Amino acid sequence: MDGTFAVLEGRRGQVAAAGEGSPDLACNKPSLAGSVSQRACVFCGSRVVLYPIADAVHLVHGPVGCAAYTWDIRGAVSSGPQLHRLSFSTDLRETDVVFGGEKRLYAALSALIEEHKPRAAFVYSTCIVGLIGDDVAAVCRKVSAERGIPVLPVHSEGFKGTKKDGYRAACDALASLIGTAEPDPLAYRGDPSVADSPFAINILGEFNLAGEAWIIRRYYERMGIRVLSIMTGDGRVDEIRGAHRARLNVVQCSGSMTYLAKEMKEKWGIPFVQVSYFGIDDMAEALYSVAAAFPEEPLIAKRAERLVTEEIGKTLPALQAFRKDLEGKKAAIYVGGAFKARSLVKALRLIGVSTVLVGSQTGNKDDYKDLSGLCDPGTIIVDDSNPAELSRFLLLKGANVFIGGVKERPIAFKLGIGFCDHNHERKIPLAGFEGMINFAREVHASATSPIWRLIERERVREDAK
Repeated sequence: MDGTFAVLEGRRGQVAAAGEGSPDLACNKPSLAGSVSQRACVFCGSRVVLYPIADAVHLVHGPVGCAAYTWDIRGAVSSGPQLHRLSFSTDLRETDVVFGGEKRLYAALSALIEEHKPRAAFVYSTCIVGLIGDDVAAVCRKVSAERGIPVLPVHSEGFKGTKKDGYRAACDALASLIGTAEPDPLAYRGDPSVADSPFAINILGEFNLAGEAWIIRRYYERMGIRVLSIMTGDGRVDEIRGAHRARLNVVQCSGSMTYLAKEMKEKWGIPFVQVSYFGIDDMAEALYSVAAAFPEEPLIAKRAERLVTEEIGKTLPALQAFRKDLEGKKAAIYVGGAFKARSLVKALRLIGVSTVLVGSQTGNKDDYKDLSGLCDPGTIIVDDSNPAELSRFLLLKGANVFIGGVKERPIAFKLGIGFCDHNHERKIPLAGFEGMINFAREVHASATSPIWRLIERERVREDAK
């Protein structure tokens, strides 16, 4: 037993309760065999990071099932090219396993580049490629020399580790692009009034789900800041190549992009800050922390303060109507990154909802210690959970709404619990000040739906039998 709830022997050390001392959760370990972990593989981790780069070919070197599994899995929208939404695969078969798939890879790359004229190509290695030993990097170098564009291997064999190892493989591919070209102010795609601003940043770990990157970009531009590149939401290869000229990297998804931020700091001397764009408090803090990075221009801080004041003045009144109905409701959170989970706990508290369960796929020890201090005593904190475990905890804690991703949705529906999608596929922006209103509206609709009265009635009938 851990606290008041049972935990499988193999899962001890990865589940704790807030208020029982500082948790020392075991992180970054392989998922327990047979537990059907909610965590994705290395290949999927790299794919979701790089996928939103809209003017590149993304070729999965492996069986067609790997490409199908990750096809269009992010709601990452583009303001221009849609090439990223096509899913390409070398479709390796039994004969390729025996004789090797390098010829098939070369032919596929050559044909795709000829037809689509991309600015770059990413080639993802899958499990079978690691087993048969194809030299993917050599093929990429050959095609790059012939076609005159970057062709980048992504060493993402699924069995090599966890989803976080996929993030690192993606960051390695991005790092090889950065610094290979200079940014062009004439090609700036944002507000033209800041196209030549010396106060330039990169946004890392923002994937433009439902257009969120555009919301965040407008905030920074209202402060007088130029966004050189977004990695990788609505991303463009040439903007990433010139990202070394930024003066600050702003890391939104700490799990996926902190490695790249550290590498850019070491190679290019670019400092970075970690932020979150979810919830009023963290959104405001993100703007203030970026403004503080440019002390030589006090107008930036003044604009940030004015922006926050204006936006909060519009947001808080809109939230009050939702809070009246949500006061006392209980929420469970299971998402990819623990940094996002922290923001969600605070955002839920703002609308009267307490968090009774919170977990992530890729959190580290410090993340879980912070969560323990933030959550109410007794809140279950879990790393790399599985359906059986989550189901048990949801029922134990009496959650009214479950906030997660595509793999968590069936759990909520089977248990008769409201569900809010806060992951890859959503179509409604939840970041920024306007995103907070959308989030509150979705939680309200999920938790207060009249259908739950029928569900409770059926439970009473079952209990009475």
